[in-house]
Amino acid sequence: MDQTAQQGSSQDVRDKHKKYLLPAVANYYTEPIVLESGSGMHVRDTDGREYLDFFGGILTVSVGHCNPAVNDPVKAQLDRLGHVSTLYPTLPIVELAERLARITPGKLQKSMFTTSGSEADDTAVVLAQIFTGAQEIIALRHGYSGRGVLSQSLTALASWRAVPSQVAAIKHAMAPYCYRCPMGLKYPDCEVRCAQDLKELIQTTTTGNIAGFLAEPIQGVGGFVTPPKEYFQIAVDIVREHGGVFICDEVQTGFGRCGGKMFGIEHWGVEPEIMTMAKGVANGMPLGVTIATDEIADSFKKLTVSTFGGNPISAAAANATLDFIENEELPENSKKQGARLRTGLEELQRQHPEAIGDVRGLGLMQALELVADETAGDRTPAPEIAARLFEETKKRGLLIGKGGLYGNVIRISPPLTVSASEVDEALRIFGEAFTALG
Repeated sequence: MDQTAQQGSSQDVRDKHKKYLLPAVANYYTEPIVLESGSGMHVRDTDGREYLDFFGGILTVSVGHCNPAVNDPVKAQLDRLGHVSTLYPTLPIVELAERLARITPGKLQKSMFTTSGSEADDTAVVLAQIFTGAQEIIALRHGYSGRGVLSQSLTALASWRAVPSQVAAIKHAMAPYCYRCPMGLKYPDCEVRCAQDLKELIQTTTTGNIAGFLAEPIQGVGGFVTPPKEYFQIAVDIVREHGGVFICDEVQTGFGRCGGKMFGIEHWGVEPEIMTMAKGVANGMPLGVTIATDEIADSFKKLTVSTFGGNPISAAAANATLDFIENEELPENSKKQGARLRTGLEELQRQHPEAIGDVRGLGLMQALELVADETAGDRTPAPEIAARLFEETKKRGLLIGKGGLYGNVIRISPPLTVSASEVDEALRIFGEAFTALG
């Protein structure tokens, strides 16, 4: 097919997307990229252009695009047994559940499989309410939990909430967002007041006896908001004092993403009673996980089912993905390459101190917050700079993500298989893109 025909095909796809999909299903870029293939760290569009992928399908392609170590077992499973629902035990689902009980921190033991992070969080809230007998849940401002009615109520980002909160029992605490501290304080002199405030929040806005506290170790869609090291220890102690359990949302932070450890919460020294996962667990196959302690899991006495949750194909993909992550020691690679990436981003900040207000994150979960003029003390969010940066990096063959309440945070999260040379290539492109912005 010649280049003209390929370009026509790309435009045809864009036109059909606009005509047949909800406008709310937004795409990146002024002219969206129509992707047609991928391998490792790269994807290719229908015009034959190749891109270095530093967003990984929203932190989902954990071990690289079309990794044969994952694809081959999936193909074999597809030919053997594709779907039976959770009404029948299968070898892939019990192997996955056993593995998760082994690799998760603390006493987490029994899993429920669904198809997405939204469902996983919904399941976790139900478990917390059943176990404690209480109803009220504390979530965090700037947090994101998905697109269902309950998960939208948990979410505290106006741009991602299509309808008003449908669940009155959810209360939102201050996020540990040091760069934009809601109290106007500075760490560490603040003594982590955002965590301390949980006590008053519970005592003044709830019955005083809560079901649980749901939080991401690093807030994903919220802009990779990274808490002070003491935050979770203080917050979770307060939650438990008031009868609640800790639900750790590892949908974006799990499986080595934060570097050096398998799960994000392990960096903060707290063991959750319930944990949720999705995204990177199966390298792109649809799978959500809720895992809980024996005591909490066994408190769920009613019947439940997930038609597609933990189906043999997704479970096979997850087992193969986790094999690869462990065998290739990808949490360590995430730590090493994440440090290299962070050093480069901080150098970029030194070169462009007016636009880059904050560099934050852990491992291969790094962010740049763009502002009007940090050097003049003007931290007004600058989503227009983020939009221009997107176009400049796209021109140079680099895919990135964005987030934050104001859409001014660049999210950088390549597959865990990224190499030093690929990190350096991304940093070079970032440098050229910022220079092009003037």
